[in-house]
Amino acid sequence: MGKNMYTFVAIAALALVGLAAVPFNAAAEVKEVRLAKQYGLGYLPLIIMEKQHLIEKHAKAAGLGDIKVTWATLGGGSATNDALLSGSVDYISSGVAPMILLWDKSKGAVKGVSALISSPNYLNTNNPAVKTIRDFTAKDRIALPAVKVSIQAIILQMAAAKEFGQNNFSKLDKLTVTMKHPDAMAALLSGKSEVTGHLTSPPFMFQELDDKRVRTVLNSYTVLGGPHTFNVFATTKAFHDKNPKIYAAVFAAQEEATTYINKNRRAAAEIYREASKTKESLDDLLREINQPTVSYTVTPHNITRFSDFMYQTGTIKSRPKGWKDLFFPNVHATKGS
Repeated sequence: MGKNMYTFVAIAALALVGLAAVPFNAAAEVKEVRLAKQYGLGYLPLIIMEKQHLIEKHAKAAGLGDIKVTWATLGGGSATNDALLSGSVDYISSGVAPMILLWDKSKGAVKGVSALISSPNYLNTNNPAVKTIRDFTAKDRIALPAVKVSIQAIILQMAAAKEFGQNNFSKLDKLTVTMKHPDAMAALLSGKSEVTGHLTSPPFMFQELDDKRVRTVLNSYTVLGGPHTFNVFATTKAFHDKNPKIYAAVFAAQEEATTYINKNRRAAAEIYREASKTKESLDDLLREINQPTVSYTVTPHNITRFSDFMYQTGTIKSRPKGWKDLFFPNVHATKGS
C-alpha cells in the first residue's frame, strides 16, 4: 500500500471516529423560524401565535431551547409565494388557491401545514347599476389581492364559469386589479376611484357593508356550494423533513392559538385590534369573529373544489389525487375535504 493510500485510510479512520462521537440525533435544527402573514381576520391564529410567543413556548417544551421567531406581513398570495420560493421565509399564509398553485409549480415540494379559517369571501360593490356579476362593464374595476392567482381571483373565475359557461371562466379577469385589502376598501368607500368592486374577506367585507352605498353581489359559499377553507398555512417539504421538532412545535402553537380564539373570542378580538391598528370597535370585531359562517379550524374544507377547477382551467398542470396530496400528514386524520 502506497504512502498516499495510508494517508487516506488514516484520515478516513479519524473521520469515522469523529462521527461516532457525535450522537445520531444531534443533527441541528434551525435556530430561527421566519413566518409571513397577511392582512385581515383570516390570519388571526398567526397574530395570536406571534403576540403570545407560542412557537417559542412549544419549541422550548420540545427541548429546542430558545429559538428566534421573526414575522413579516405581506400583501397577497404572489408576494408570499415569492418569499417562500426565494428562501426569505420558512412559512407562509395565503389563500387556498396560491398554495395549490405553489404545490403545482414546486411539484409537491411545498404543501399545506393546515387550514387557518373557513370563511366566505364577498364581492362588494358601490355601483348601483350592478345587481349581479353580469352587470359589471368595462368601466368597472374589481380589486383583489393578486390578479389570476389569489383565492379571490379563482373564486371570481368559478363564478364566471357558472354564469357564462366553463369556457368563459376568465371573462371578468380583464376587470380585476391587484390591491391590498385595506387599500381596496379605502378606494371602494371613497367613491372616487375606478374601483367599483372588491372581492374581499373579514373584516373588510363587513366594514364595507356598514356603508349604505355598498352591497354584496357574490358570496363564495354560494359559488362553492358550501363552506370552504379561506386561508392556509404552508411550508416546504425540505423544512418539514429537516426540522421535525420545530415543525411539530409550530403546528402545536397554531392549534393552541386556534383553541384560544374559540374559547376567548373577546380577548382574541382585542389582540387583533391592537396588532392591526384598526379603527373598528371591539364590539364590531367581535361581531365579525362570531359570524356563524366564520370558523377558526386547522381542518381543510372543500379544497378539492378549488384544485379540480384550477386543473380543468389549466391554472395548474398536475391534478392532486385528493386534498391530502396538498397537505402534510399532521392534518390527514381530520375530517377534511
